[in-house]
Amino acid sequence: MSFSVGSLFAGIGGFDLGVERAGCRIEWQVEIDPWCRKVLAKHWPEVPRYEDVKEVGAHNLNPVDWIVGGFPCQDLSTAGKQEGLSGDRSGLWWQMRRIIGELRPEIVIVENVPNLINLGIEHVLGSLAELGYDAEWDIVSAQDIGAPHLRKRVWIVAHPESVFGDGCNDYAEHSQTTSRKFGRSDSSARRGDSPRWTTEPAMGRMAHGIPDRVDRLKGLGNAVVPQVVEWIARQIIYYSAKGERSGTSKTLV
Repeated sequence: MSFSVGSLFAGIGGFDLGVERAGCRIEWQVEIDPWCRKVLAKHWPEVPRYEDVKEVGAHNLNPVDWIVGGFPCQDLSTAGKQEGLSGDRSGLWWQMRRIIGELRPEIVIVENVPNLINLGIEHVLGSLAELGYDAEWDIVSAQDIGAPHLRKRVWIVAHPESVFGDGCNDYAEHSQTTSRKFGRSDSSARRGDSPRWTTEPAMGRMAHGIPDRVDRLKGLGNAVVPQVVEWIARQIIYYSAKGERSGTSKTLV
């Protein structure tokens, strides 16, 4: 089973690499940073790329089975002013929501920093519910799948009722605490599913004398961990296939 995927806020392709490893194919990418687009062009030379999420939609993007993306976190991060979804950068969620509404994919995967829980996850879930999407969320770290570093992130998986059939909860009227969580909530158990990564490349912070070093650090800092994306994507594919074989709908839980 191979699903077509559209990648928003693609960055250097962490989401793209993860879903590809799970067996999906990238249909298009949207990324505004010129250096990141060069990286994407190197690794996905045949994939159409677009620059600005404000300028794409049903009029120029091919329909896809999945839409994935980590919308900008600057207005959500505890290191910033925490303007939330009303900020200029994190407010680009509403463009992602618009594109989802126009293309109507079967699966949506959203990533952001944990502080989204305090600064608007109920609006993200509510706006997805308005489109007819049920959603599940959890905090999953790189450490949960065996990495020697933490990197906690909020992951949201959304789908229409027809995909898994468990109903579309009205998140617009409920707080984020009522949301069901996907996978297992026991991080120590999840870590047992994957062997520990033996090594990671050294990433010094000095930029002097190294071509594109600042761009590289920025790209890596903004990127998702592909192994986490792969793990989530494989859960979705597994339950999709299981539901088809049994003739019944399944949830991700």
